[in-house]
Amino acid sequence: QVQFTESGGGLVQPGGSLRLSCKVSGDPRRFYSMGWYRQTPDNSRGVIAQIQHDGNTWYHNAVKGRFTISRDNTGTIVYLQMNNLKPEDTSTYYCNVGLITGNTATYDHFGQGIQVIVSS
Repeated sequence: QVQFTESGGGLVQPGGSLRLSCKVSGDPRRFYSMGWYRQTPDNSRGVIAQIQHDGNTWYHNAVKGRFTISRDNTGTIVYLQMNNLKPEDTSTYYCNVGLITGNTATYDHFGQGIQVIVSS
C-alpha cells in the first residue's frame, strides 16, 4: 500500500552525526504516525522515535536527547537526525508508517532498512 525510499546511512565515528531520510508514497492523510525502528540484538525491531499525526514525538530512552525526528511540510518525508552517535547505535534502521485503515491503524509497514555503523 505504501512504498519507502530510505537514505542517509553509512559509517561514522563515535561522536559524529548522521541524518536518515525516508520518503513514503501514498496519501499522508492516512499516516497516523511515522517513525524509525532499529534491529535489536535478538533480531527483532524496536521503535526508537515516532512522530504522530498531530506532531507529538516520542523517543526511546536510549536515544532521547541525541536523536530528533521530524517530517517535511508535505507529511511524506520523515527524518531522523542522529547526533553524538555511539557504537551501540550500530544497527539496521527501518522507516515505519502507522497506516489508518478503517477505524484502526496498522503498524506493520516498514522500509527495506538502512545500515548505520558507528566505529572508529
